[in-house]
Amino acid sequence: KGLSGPLLERLAFKEKAFLDMVAGVRKVGTLPNPVGEELRGWTLPNSLHIRKVRVPIGVIGIIYESRPNVTIDAAVLCLKTGNAVILRGGSEAFHSNTALAAILKQGLAEAGLPADAVQLIPTTDREAIGALCRQDKTVDLLIPRGGHGLIESVVSQARMPVIKHFHGVCHVYVHAAADFDMAEGIIVNAKCQRPGVCNAMETLLVDRAAAAEFLPRILTRLRKEHVEIRGDAETRALAPAGVEVKEAVEADWTAEYLDLILSVRVVADETEAIAHIEKYGSRHSDAIITRDEAAARRFFLEVDSATVYWNASTRFTDGGQFGFGAEIGISTDKIHARGPMALEELTSYKYLIEGNGQVRG
Repeated sequence: KGLSGPLLERLAFKEKAFLDMVAGVRKVGTLPNPVGEELRGWTLPNSLHIRKVRVPIGVIGIIYESRPNVTIDAAVLCLKTGNAVILRGGSEAFHSNTALAAILKQGLAEAGLPADAVQLIPTTDREAIGALCRQDKTVDLLIPRGGHGLIESVVSQARMPVIKHFHGVCHVYVHAAADFDMAEGIIVNAKCQRPGVCNAMETLLVDRAAAAEFLPRILTRLRKEHVEIRGDAETRALAPAGVEVKEAVEADWTAEYLDLILSVRVVADETEAIAHIEKYGSRHSDAIITRDEAAARRFFLEVDSATVYWNASTRFTDGGQFGFGAEIGISTDKIHARGPMALEELTSYKYLIEGNGQVRG
């Protein structure tokens, strides 16, 4: 299909990926089940006692592309929280997903649980997505995770609530007071460790006060890591001899490359960095590198993303890394769930009211 190397890497289901997936299942098994948890309880003056408790959402449809481990992660999180799940994976991983779903159903049956609590739509026909989007009488929630086209298609067709695992245009901002050694390590990790995932950095912002000293160093390092660099005029002017920096165009600032490509921009100060992230970002994961605590606290407050980092790589935005065992996705929405979604985010709540004959006057 002409997929790039990083995208093929996401599809590869090698031994380490398999063992990591198994470890995630076991981790989820050890976690407390949030269903039934009392979030709040109080008694009214008329002696009515009210409790707010967590309950399953119901039937959750998950539409995803690429990584076959999502089949298992999504299913076990839904099962743990008392939800049924309908899975629709991408055509590029259809056979892996089919095998994994069959194993899940076998395990459910052996455990005395309903095998149909996990279902995989057995076709690669894109019309199946539209059909699923119309099942508002039987499906309570849809969670799409994939490219821009998939998300837009689901949102435009869905008759039930949707929580979007949208694209990740993640930024790292090198503040004027950054530790350059730390910044270099974080940038290389955020861009190069796994460039084909949504929490990889796509845009580097460098404070003008640090640019003359730091940019030649980091651009040289990135080229050694085989990163294609697309920069603004100031970045290109500061590029050292022998380091090619292509001219960045407007589309680069909103690009999710999912590859060893990086857009780089020099900003006047923190105010301009925050404004750039607000205009071009996807509200996924953004980081500031600085020794100035006041600057970091301002960045925390004003950057409106699901996860915001101070002196750490954006690559940590992951349910497993957060201690959740696995994740259903990373929500870039603001309502109900935000950031890595795990057990708590797969529950709703209801009010249980106990009385002894009270009537309303």
